Amino acid sequence: MADAAYGLWPLVILNIALFVMFATSFFRPRTKRDWRAMGAFTAFLVALFTEMYGIPLTIYLLGSWLGSRFPLLKDTHAGGHLWNDLTGWTGDPHLSPFHLASYVAIAGGFWLISAAWARLHEAAKEDRLATAGPYARVRHPQYDGFLLVMIGFLLQWPTIPTLIMFPVLVVVYARLARSEEREVAQRFGEEWSAYAERTPAFLPRLRAVPAVRARSRR
Repeated sequence: MADAAYGLWPLVILNIALFVMFATSFFRPRTKRDWRAMGAFTAFLVALFTEMYGIPLTIYLLGSWLGSRFPLLKDTHAGGHLWNDLTGWTGDPHLSPFHLASYVAIAGGFWLISAAWARLHEAAKEDRLATAGPYARVRHPQYDGFLLVMIGFLLQWPTIPTLIMFPVLVVVYARLARSEEREVAQRFGEEWSAYAERTPAFLPRLRAVPAVRARSRR
């Protein structure tokens, strides 16, 4: 390889473990559905860090095809920042617009997961529907948080496997969300119907719809 930034399997394992523990501490999974969401996120991390520090499969595949057009596309650690390579960014890859945007997306995603969990836990203790905080803008902010973290990693270090996995994981989270909604609808009835009507599932509206005060279920 062009440098010693790959084949670092202890670093692969360490990064996967750290991000899984970090995500778990924010998300705090309890149900089987929660653990399926964490499993999907973990699979994404495995694919990501395997190429980031293990084997740069994407660079090998693209380098043989696009190497003559994109000379920065080579099997060095800097070469793994594909958006920089494909756009011709020659500065420090960690200071590129893509990398800086990735920090914002990853931090924002973890904040959203944590903030949503706090509101959900508070509502669960009072046996009511969570509609405050992030839940006032979208019905599934924690899934949005996971997707935002993954988008951040795709901005920072896109690979063929993770680019393929991302739309699949969007479908997985959408299915988990629908399963969750069926259970909540049975529990809260009309209150849930009113909330779901005014609150989008994943993408917040530019202008929030004024909420009609609903009676909390005690």
